[in-house]
Amino acid sequence: MTQLLKRTKGDQVIWGVVIVLSLISLLAVYSATGSLAYRMAKSSSFYLIKQMMVLVLGILIIYWVHKVNYTKFAGWSILLFAASIPLLLFTLFFGVKLNEGSRWLHLPLINLTFQTSDLAKLALFMFLARMLSVKQNVIKDFKKGFIPVLIPVLITCALIAPANLSTALMLGFTCSILFFIGRVQVKHIMLLAVVGVIGFAVLFTFSKITHTGRASTWEQRIDDFFGKKQEKGGKKHDTFQIEMAKIAIANGGITGRGPGHSLQRNFLPHPYSDFIYSIIIEEYGLVGGGVLILLYLLFLWRSIIIFKRCPYAFGAFLAVGLSITLVFQAMLAMAVNVHLVPVTGLTLPMVSMGGSSIWFTSVAIGIVLSVSRYVDEMEGKKKALLTKEEA
Repeated sequence: MTQLLKRTKGDQVIWGVVIVLSLISLLAVYSATGSLAYRMAKSSSFYLIKQMMVLVLGILIIYWVHKVNYTKFAGWSILLFAASIPLLLFTLFFGVKLNEGSRWLHLPLINLTFQTSDLAKLALFMFLARMLSVKQNVIKDFKKGFIPVLIPVLITCALIAPANLSTALMLGFTCSILFFIGRVQVKHIMLLAVVGVIGFAVLFTFSKITHTGRASTWEQRIDDFFGKKQEKGGKKHDTFQIEMAKIAIANGGITGRGPGHSLQRNFLPHPYSDFIYSIIIEEYGLVGGGVLILLYLLFLWRSIIIFKRCPYAFGAFLAVGLSITLVFQAMLAMAVNVHLVPVTGLTLPMVSMGGSSIWFTSVAIGIVLSVSRYVDEMEGKKKALLTKEEA
């Protein structure tokens, strides 16, 4: 362990945030999966052990990835993005369906199910970081600079949106932030927003006319969010989970009921994934919920520092792009739990129970740490050279 810690490079604060989030995940998942373990005839510690193994592998992935020189990801991003497009297409038509949406691919040989959108998000931000760094000299030109970086975003979002609109919207928004940081003209970013609105209108209209897709689900969630359930005759389940989440938050108060003392974990449909934040607040109170928010913001702050310190555009865009999408997903997931936005189905990165989603998140964090490690090494060499010259 001592040798491993000596070999661990990169931003130590980010490493600390990852470890703390992992510990919070273990506590929350163990508490939230009691009813699930009973229904599935498993021991009370089954899902705890499973989550522990997933997180340990995730931390090892972070370690392995952060040892790679981040410049290699520039070449790999092309291959990864090229592979993600056919995978999204295949998932859209032949993936595992749930709630009228095809989001998952099942790998029979290893019996693993994963969301191809997780891979696509990672590939897109790696590819965008490369494109923005290459196009910096012409980035303000519409044809030469903006169109080449816009097309990958439109393709990816268009393939994700039919089955997973919330992820597509989140992806479009975070890409817009990255465009702004990458000196894309604001009027061009506004154009992306207009294209997104038109695309959603077309998708929604097509779904309503053909009675296919998830238009009715989107409409129902928006109606439920604005309290129109009785008028529209909506499903009880659509508002039941958010009502139970509100009760959990109210029960938590300032300091919470204490670890393992949640009551609403027995009533919430997904207390270990989509609504794990409400269980954390019930057990650890607003104090615990606030600490979790601060951890994600601390991760973003340290990533912004890496962005500022990195002398090369690709590494800077890579670090800030991946960190923004992770933190924005976390904020959206927590906003759903406290009923600030309609239900989306997003999970808390590195906290919610999962497998492949945690591993893809780990790859993203490992890349951020890889950039940080490179920056630290470069600054260390400069200091050593200055000290040698002064001597």
